[in-house]
Amino acid sequence: MVKFFEKSKSNQSPRRTALNLFTAALFSAAAIGVLHPTTVFAEVAVVIPAPVLMEPADPGAKLETAVVAGGCFWGMQAVFQHLNGVKTAVSGYAGGGADTAQYEVVSQGNSGHAESVKITFDPAVINFGTILQVYFSVAHNPTELNFQGPDHGSQYRSAVFPQSAAQKQVADSYIQQLGKSGAFKAPIVTTVEMSKPFFPAEGYHQNYATLHPKEPYISINDLPKVENLKAMFPKLYATKPMLVGAAG
Repeated sequence: MVKFFEKSKSNQSPRRTALNLFTAALFSAAAIGVLHPTTVFAEVAVVIPAPVLMEPADPGAKLETAVVAGGCFWGMQAVFQHLNGVKTAVSGYAGGGADTAQYEVVSQGNSGHAESVKITFDPAVINFGTILQVYFSVAHNPTELNFQGPDHGSQYRSAVFPQSAAQKQVADSYIQQLGKSGAFKAPIVTTVEMSKPFFPAEGYHQNYATLHPKEPYISINDLPKVENLKAMFPKLYATKPMLVGAAG
């Protein structure tokens, strides 16, 4: 674990390292009562209705995949790793080409990629519509255009990458439904991007929030999302995360 931590820190981009330092400064300010950092960074969970349109059931399907993006993939991955029915949640990149699917390139903001998470789930336990309900309500804020909290750039955009025509139909319908529901105070800016391959991120990004819960960036931005999942979806919450590389 020590080696993993050292590698993860050395492979952070200068921008992410600076952001961690800035977040630490805010955390210190909160400790002495000068500032409450969660009012600046932590996204607020929103209670939203379940999708009206659901993906048709496929009796022969054993596993299904979904790919979503919305801010730093550390927190997004952590949320879905704690969701019952999810077998794996892998951090990675979607929206661009294979030649630019590296963290240092994606961090520049012009690769076309978004930091994403590929979710493999059991449709007999949880369906794609519920995955989207968690995604829109606790995993990120779908009204923030090309940013999430402290992270800015198109690589942090809100996007769904459907893996089938049926998923696209559900995503399009749900975005329209939520827009009409008045659940959000601003328009939803989530894009639905078809035929975009997913590329796994570097190993040091996997399971990052679980392995580094005391980092200020994680404790302020990401752990509250997991707590919101537990509070809002108690029957779906899994206490033990399904970590990348874990047996079983």
